[in-house]
Amino acid sequence: MSAAKPSATIRYTALRVLIFVGCFFVAGVAVHFGLLPAGAGGSNAVWVILLGLLLSAPLSYVLLRKQRDEMSAQLISTVDRTKARLEANRTREDSVTR
Repeated sequence: MSAAKPSATIRYTALRVLIFVGCFFVAGVAVHFGLLPAGAGGSNAVWVILLGLLLSAPLSYVLLRKQRDEMSAQLISTVDRTKARLEANRTREDSVTR
């Protein structure tokens, strides 16, 4: 019995979240040990989140290229099937009214 292949969008999103969590953790450790400056006043958590986002964006862009291409192909095929189904419904309606 084979398991169904997970959606490319779900897989891409899960990997993107994992990269962010890893970068968030690295940024938090770096701020804690003084390798990166801490946020002003009580904004340290926001600062670490922003650092995590800043680090994870280019990493995700480079590391997840294959998953992004798979997701794009899956979305394109879904849109094409939907367009074909809508066109078939439209032509069927046209043939009934004539």
